[in-house]
Amino acid sequence: MAPHAAVHAASHATKGTSVAKKESLLGGFKAFLMRGNVIDLAVAVVIGAAFTNIVNSVVKGIINPVVGAFGTKDLESYSSCLKSPCVVVDGEMQGIQLQWGLVLSAVLSFLITAAVVYFLMVLPMAKVLAKRAAHEKAKEGVAETMEISELEVLKEIRDHLVAQRGPSVNNTTPGSGVTGSGTAGGTGAHSTS
Repeated sequence: MAPHAAVHAASHATKGTSVAKKESLLGGFKAFLMRGNVIDLAVAVVIGAAFTNIVNSVVKGIINPVVGAFGTKDLESYSSCLKSPCVVVDGEMQGIQLQWGLVLSAVLSFLITAAVVYFLMVLPMAKVLAKRAAHEKAKEGVAETMEISELEVLKEIRDHLVAQRGPSVNNTTPGSGVTGSGTAGGTGAHSTS
């Protein structure tokens, strides 16, 4: 009976540990999902995908025909033949063809996307963050100035009080609050011999 109870207790402890691990994993996952960064990232991915479609449409619908107008066909149609014959027979390409027009079109899409993201999102955000950092630095400078001025005022008050008290006969320790028996306001008893 005792070995059976020990095995049961050990399996129960293992189950409790696995339940605690599952709860901690789920709690960690929930905390990860609730952080602002994850939501911001999800929004950025969705907007980025929609924005990429817009840029691709602009490149395919406007830029490729304009660039192709300087040649004889649309930009994506430009290609070179490495191994002849480069003809389509029964829906299949015969020979080896390099479609460098597609690559150039993709490069243009990337450059336009990068330029728009930089000039419309990154640059303005950098300016906003720089202004915020300058504002925070100014606030810290004002706080430091206030602390320094408060310290100077306290020193002036201390010096004024020391000057009002006048020179004392006994040694005093400035700032310690301990005075000798002969200072003003002291109640020390004089011993006579």
